[in-house]
Amino acid sequence: MTQEALRASVERLAEDPAPEHAEGRAVVDALLSALEAGEIRAAVPRDGTWQVQPWVKRGILLAFRLGVNVDVPAGPVFHFRDRDTLPTWDPTRSGRNVRVVPGGTTVRRGAYLGEGVVVMPPAYVNVGAFVGARTLVDSHALVGSCAQVGSGVHLSAAAQVGGVLEPVGSVPVVVEDDVFVGGNCGIYEGTRVCARAVLAAGVVLTRGVAVMDLVHERVLRAGAGESLIIPEGAVVVPGARPAAGSFAQAHGVLLQTPVIVKYRDAGTDAAAALEEALR
Repeated sequence: MTQEALRASVERLAEDPAPEHAEGRAVVDALLSALEAGEIRAAVPRDGTWQVQPWVKRGILLAFRLGVNVDVPAGPVFHFRDRDTLPTWDPTRSGRNVRVVPGGTTVRRGAYLGEGVVVMPPAYVNVGAFVGARTLVDSHALVGSCAQVGSGVHLSAAAQVGGVLEPVGSVPVVVEDDVFVGGNCGIYEGTRVCARAVLAAGVVLTRGVAVMDLVHERVLRAGAGESLIIPEGAVVVPGARPAAGSFAQAHGVLLQTPVIVKYRDAGTDAAAALEEALR
């Protein structure tokens, strides 16, 4: 099935309040297979921006609608029950050299893992996510539904890359190529981290936060209907700023604020940039 035909089928079935079951499940299977092959994505880079593909998200939601809950065998210790349309992803079928290390990791059907990706246990990669070549997903890390993670990214232990499945028109969380994400970072709805950026441990980014750029003396915010964008090569550390109002000032209340303390140059790797920034 061509991408155009697949899109047309998804759009038609998603609008049908009672889609024909056999046809719908066949279309869902084709969609999930195309996602796993990297032939389609929930969002695509285009002319320096990211363009969401709402029909892909509609197809994933259709998979939930058409699935039925079934028991998922996992040995005598663990017990699972989930939609039969969205089982776990089988790395042996991808044809790519991917490592999913034993110990409790789950990669859901409809996710893409590129050549050389390593997933350490326990971690979770949800449906519709795209993880580029040579990326490391470390222990207790999450790659949420439809999140777009580039090549050569390091997601440290307990890093959270949020998922955005609904509303279907919202751009998923994007982490571009060669980004370093420190431990316990959170990158959530409405955030794009551009290539080669470095996030120190504990940085939390959402489209609602203000980011202080000390290098260029500016405040970065998400515009209406836009993502918060962390610039290319930015080195971001956790920070705080005074809360507004006399009560907050009297009690010394501070708000969490990510701070850009420097930018990587072409010859500086992520570890060296982070070490220098935190000294």
